[in-house]
Amino acid sequence: MQIETRLSDQIARYLDLASGEARLTAANMANIDTPGYRAVGMNFEAEMCEALRDVDGGGVARPVRIKTVDGLIARPDGNDVSIDRESLNLAEAQLKYKTGIALLRIEYQKVMDAIHADK
Repeated sequence: MQIETRLSDQIARYLDLASGEARLTAANMANIDTPGYRAVGMNFEAEMCEALRDVDGGGVARPVRIKTVDGLIARPDGNDVSIDRESLNLAEAQLKYKTGIALLRIEYQKVMDAIHADK
């Protein structure tokens, strides 16, 4: 038996996006020495708004729009990955993920409290 709430579905989408953002950052970091590599990313806020619309409309999760990051300084080999920028992005994605886990725990505790309310 699966117990889901609207909020738990929304938080699950939030966690999916946070882990996706961490994967993109890890890919950028892995390619820091690849000549011509361009850093990629996503607009987390826009993707989250779309994900919330999908949950509210009962739709399935759609693929995240990934794009190259504009405005970065490229090295002579054409690579524009900055380890400082990527480290900051990874820390932010980790905080988002930890926040989502904490919110999900609270939501499931509310469900468990409701189940055991008569005891």
